[in-house]
Amino acid sequence: MTRPPLLSIHDREALEAFLRRDPLRHVYALGDLDPFFWERTVWFGAREGGELTEVCLLYVGMERPSLLAFDSGPGDGMRQLLARVAPALPRAFHAHLVPGLADLLTPDWALTPRGRFLRMGLADPSAVDGPDDPRVVPLTASDLAPLRALYALAYPDNFFDPRMLETGEYFGVRGGAELLAVAGIHVYSPATRVAALGNVTTHPDHRRRSLAAAATATLCRHLLRTVDHVALNVSAENAAAVACYRKLGFDTVLEYEEFLADPP
Repeated sequence: MTRPPLLSIHDREALEAFLRRDPLRHVYALGDLDPFFWERTVWFGAREGGELTEVCLLYVGMERPSLLAFDSGPGDGMRQLLARVAPALPRAFHAHLVPGLADLLTPDWALTPRGRFLRMGLADPSAVDGPDDPRVVPLTASDLAPLRALYALAYPDNFFDPRMLETGEYFGVRGGAELLAVAGIHVYSPATRVAALGNVTTHPDHRRRSLAAAATATLCRHLLRTVDHVALNVSAENAAAVACYRKLGFDTVLEYEEFLADPP
């Protein structure tokens, strides 16, 4: 049987129509259609009968690119697509893969597992309703230095792009000149009406005070003024964080694996 052609896709409308079939599953990809991110993306897909059947994304906006390969339905369509995309991938990247795909990369890359993760979507927005917590304040570019200091101390492996502060969608709790907690975004797109939370953490000396939960609730309320879908990624092993997000109205959408892919 002839395989459908591998496509490098540049049609944002076709991509959005495909990804909208399951917006929480594809929240990062939908967000990256926004002009803020679009020029940093490379898209691959397969078609049958003129229709897109699978899509995967290479985001090149960070020092190490990120590959997102989340299948869109039953069958082995994503496995077939990734096998044919592999020769076009960079020498080193982050791989975000649904289970059962990693072996496609091992002939050409050494994979370092970074864990099993859950994509969670805000299923019950009423859980974050309520008055704003007076401890929580919006953060701006002037908070970059204390924010970097907090991440260096509490979350050194995070993926923080300082450009995200320009969105106005970072909230934190201050303690004097320090930041004690923060909740921010990895993706924010009013154009496609999606957001992905990220870079949520608390100073080690101020944990178990619900500071990050308060910042996250405020952030969600603020985001829901301009987006319809809010999601996040969290380590499946971080039971405390998963429980916190469930209390805030999030539910699991999919499970995936992360790897560092380097030359063997």
